Amino acid sequence: MSSLPVIVGFGGFNAAGRSSFHHAYQRMVIENMPQKERENTLLGLAAMMKLVRFEEGGYLDSEGQSLSTADIIERFSEQILSSTLIRKIEDSHFDVEAVHWQKNMSASPSEEQKITFEVRRRQLPEPLPASWTLSDIDGDRVKVEINDTVELKADSYRQSPVKAAGQLPTGFDPADHYNARFHPRALQMAIMGASDAVRSMGIEWKSVVDAVRPDEIGVYASNAMAQLDENGFGGMLQSRLKGGRVSTKQCPLGLNTMPADFVNAYVLGSVGHTSSLVGACATFLYNLRAATEDIANGKRRVAVVGNAEAPVLPEVIDGYATMGALASEDNLKRLDNTDSVDHRRASRPFGENCGFTIAESTQYVVLMDDALALELGADIHGAVSDVFINADGYKKSISAPGPGNYITMAKAVAAASAIVGEESVRERSFIQAHGSSTPANRVTESRIFDEVAKVFDIKQWPVSAVKAYVGHSLAPASGEQLVVSLGVFKYGLIPGIKTIDKVADDVLDERLNISTQDIEKGVGNIDVAFLNSKGFGGNNATAAVLSPQVVETMLAKRYSADEITAYESRREQVRASALAYDASATQGNFDTIYRFGQDLIDENEIVMNRLEIQVPGFANGIDLAMTNRFEDMV
Repeated sequence: MSSLPVIVGFGGFNAAGRSSFHHAYQRMVIENMPQKERENTLLGLAAMMKLVRFEEGGYLDSEGQSLSTADIIERFSEQILSSTLIRKIEDSHFDVEAVHWQKNMSASPSEEQKITFEVRRRQLPEPLPASWTLSDIDGDRVKVEINDTVELKADSYRQSPVKAAGQLPTGFDPADHYNARFHPRALQMAIMGASDAVRSMGIEWKSVVDAVRPDEIGVYASNAMAQLDENGFGGMLQSRLKGGRVSTKQCPLGLNTMPADFVNAYVLGSVGHTSSLVGACATFLYNLRAATEDIANGKRRVAVVGNAEAPVLPEVIDGYATMGALASEDNLKRLDNTDSVDHRRASRPFGENCGFTIAESTQYVVLMDDALALELGADIHGAVSDVFINADGYKKSISAPGPGNYITMAKAVAAASAIVGEESVRERSFIQAHGSSTPANRVTESRIFDEVAKVFDIKQWPVSAVKAYVGHSLAPASGEQLVVSLGVFKYGLIPGIKTIDKVADDVLDERLNISTQDIEKGVGNIDVAFLNSKGFGGNNATAAVLSPQVVETMLAKRYSADEITAYESRREQVRASALAYDASATQGNFDTIYRFGQDLIDENEIVMNRLEIQVPGFANGIDLAMTNRFEDMV
């Protein structure tokens, strides 16, 4: 009997705001949210963006004046809405109108005089070029004369060809919420995202740890692009060319395993299983599959799964833009036949488009097996029944699509049909498309969906694409699909693709419902979400996610009525604790978990015998009573 991997916590931050408690989802569909949810989302964003601060008694503006909720909505709602989702890249990242370059120059002496300049002696190159002649000025400075052509690099500034990105809400800086210690931005976001997910459970992490063996906990996290800013690999690789020195942190903190390492070391204090899988744009689903399989087969009882990516950097944009993968200013102007660009609409899945929009994001979920979730009274937001991964076979181009996604998508639908029934999949499921906003993707992905729909007799299959709102965050992209799907389960509202005027003519949508407006299905009327991801190199993955209503029905068949009643009673306190965190986070206090150098384990106090290892600080031991998995072969 397989354990069911249920989702008991989720959190993170992206261009739409905070993911936990559906805040980022609500920002995407804010025009169709009830007034209470709309106001709560705007309040949370106002505090995140430092437009207001909360002190005992209420909200204050920057001048210390008291503000009511109505005041905040009236004064700041327009600013909040324009400073979230995809928008023009802000100066806090870099100036897109003046990106720093170095221009190569070949300078030659004129007929009248040599190239002459003065410089401090310690700044001379080593060894001294043969064409350079030195004359002492004093003990510190020398005069240099050059008799030949010299290669120079001069500071220069150019406009970036790409000017839009999905960025964290204006004014929100992860480094403000814990002692960041020169951490690369992606690792700052990993700490924030994982902490938000753990806090969202409403269960103290120690209670979770005390309920299982230490090695029954796993962390599955990574990023695809590593840490490429100046505090990571970016600074390390640029250092020599800039005449600087590599720091002690840039190399180790640049590794793409660091999100898992940071979560283990500073958020959870875990000695359990750790894994960092990378599959280009499907990276989140690669990690999710490893976690769900480990839970299903009993190797793990708790899993923290997620990614953090911070690629809004000139160098990364150069790389993807040179490939022709990003929506450039010039191409957007040609597409719209205009001299001005609406950066909000840069990402246009399944419409007339010209490339994807880069984005930063961190997304984490906490999974448990169903038995532990009931034991702890965890609030269940859904379950991940299956994740399928397949490659493309022989390829002519590493970036071209291939047959692997047909396999993953068809298997996911078949697996979900086996669990909830074909009628439920036909009538009560929807797709979270990869929807990268490239011309090739809109054709190839829609063809896959349409072909699978034919096989399973699905008509008017709803298709959503969150990249229209927040851009393409690479590794965490499917994490964004997942947390938005949890919002769809709760509110019954599927986000439409509002950045397009209509579906492109070459999209195959005979059996699909790709809407430019939110699709109202009604609460409780969606059973399954299919998360689809297509990554460079043939990294295809599709996940089937079950709604909490479906999970409730499944649990009722596995457990007695008394067990379910006792679980529901325990869940009430957990929900109350979770809502208390949500209220605090909405006020701008995320109570970020960051335990640097705390509760260190004294290895001298580890106790080991033939049956178990007892690690200080953990209630339960690690089992050494191993059985022979290959008994039939021995």
